[in-house]
Amino acid sequence: MSATTIPGGNVDIRLWARPETVEAQAMRQLQNIAALPWVFKHVAVMPDVHYGKGATVGSVIAMRDAVSPAAVGVDIGCGMTAVRTSLTANDLPASLAKLRSKIEAAVPVGFGAHKSEAFSDRDAKDWPTFWKTLDDLTPAVKRNHGKALQQMGTLGGGNHFIEICVDTTKQVWVMLHSGSRGIGNLLAQHHIEVAQTLAHNKSLPDRDLAVFLAGTPQMAAYRHDLTWAQDYARRNRSVMLRLVCDVLRKELWQIKFDEPISVHHNYVAEETHFGEQVLVTRKGAIRAGLGDLGIIPGSMGTGSYIVRGLGNPDSFESASHGAGRRMSRNKAKQRYTRDDLAAQTKGVECRKDSGVVDEIPAAYKDIDEVLRDQADLVEIVAKLKQVICVKG
Repeated sequence: MSATTIPGGNVDIRLWARPETVEAQAMRQLQNIAALPWVFKHVAVMPDVHYGKGATVGSVIAMRDAVSPAAVGVDIGCGMTAVRTSLTANDLPASLAKLRSKIEAAVPVGFGAHKSEAFSDRDAKDWPTFWKTLDDLTPAVKRNHGKALQQMGTLGGGNHFIEICVDTTKQVWVMLHSGSRGIGNLLAQHHIEVAQTLAHNKSLPDRDLAVFLAGTPQMAAYRHDLTWAQDYARRNRSVMLRLVCDVLRKELWQIKFDEPISVHHNYVAEETHFGEQVLVTRKGAIRAGLGDLGIIPGSMGTGSYIVRGLGNPDSFESASHGAGRRMSRNKAKQRYTRDDLAAQTKGVECRKDSGVVDEIPAAYKDIDEVLRDQADLVEIVAKLKQVICVKG
């Protein structure tokens, strides 16, 4: 599917989603973004697009000398990690429930945290330097130092997950989705509030789209904190992956692992597009430069894809971050029951209680259709189907 162009106030909107599938709220947000004077070239919209805070989830926005914290998202650095193992489906134990339980014991979920530090030199050797930088963050945030320590290597809740998957060749994969936990959220909320007080943001169509401008102390403070939070999210996934792999080594001692694939999908990057250096925010989108490996997950019952980027310049070399929600969490809870969840996750060892009904597969778009809509952005490397799904 090629992109559909819709005129905007300052720049056009390029949609890789079918226009009729984009909810009215999300389309209004996209029009508000396209009206901002700092936006460069056009707004690129991924096929998993849906309504978000300020900026739409599934949007890629390039700006000249400006950045909007809401266009990054409140879970700074949220993303995916996946690794292929040496095992095949036949190597998995008969009791997947036992394996799921051991993973849940190793990695705290929901509001859980480690009782002591979970990271080690096995994960990275520069931990002292990393944690020392926390003391240089915004004062309103750095007092959460202790909580940030204990949440390193934890999953969180919502759409975050840890999965054991099997691809179409029966090879076993480990996949997980998480971000910068509570500390990244605090940073994002703080800087959004600061941006809203700045004079150049007073007449915006949506105050949540407030931006920082290059060369200002507010921009410098945000970029400093943002960089740290993105690193925290990357390290968080790395620690969790090590904890899960340790479980698998203990239970399946013959296992070996390939090099992991790791991608952010809520972040900022300095990049050159159409001959100009710009600040690119991907909120619910991954980088898909030529040859870049990426991960596009579906829901907890439908499977996921490993992809390779095609470097499409019109999307700012980007692709979707997942299937994308087609209904809100509240609507999903009102419409579906635990029995519906059990039916839609049949064959997957996972929670099937009312606490995760809002994550039911029917609340998400069709992942296969989402992949078809971006055939000019990525090519499929592997299709995975989960056999274990851990959620908070």
